[in-house]
Amino acid sequence: MKTPYGSECKYFYGDYFRGKNIEECRLLNLSNGQGGWTVKLCKSCLAPRIQSANGCGFMQLNGKLSGGFLGLSPHIDIIAFCQNSLTEVKEPSIGCGKCHEFPSIEIHED
Repeated sequence: MKTPYGSECKYFYGDYFRGKNIEECRLLNLSNGQGGWTVKLCKSCLAPRIQSANGCGFMQLNGKLSGGFLGLSPHIDIIAFCQNSLTEVKEPSIGCGKCHEFPSIEIHED
């Protein structure tokens, strides 16, 4: 579903049918609850960018709401885990490096 900021995110849910205005982040619901979440956090969230850059079906994203310095700049921290290699993914946009390895190319000089 598209966030109010225009990015496609599978974790954002909005129900506006018949005057309802229900919006939630299901990434935070899956992880640890969404106390303090507002739709403004979608603007700086990295989950939509990670999803568009990496379509690996084994990667699982978890989100954590962080308050920032003195709680002045709240943001969502994204932690990625690969269910295939059972490792934490350091660079979620690229992947773990084990699921989709490039084949080795041998060059023979005649």
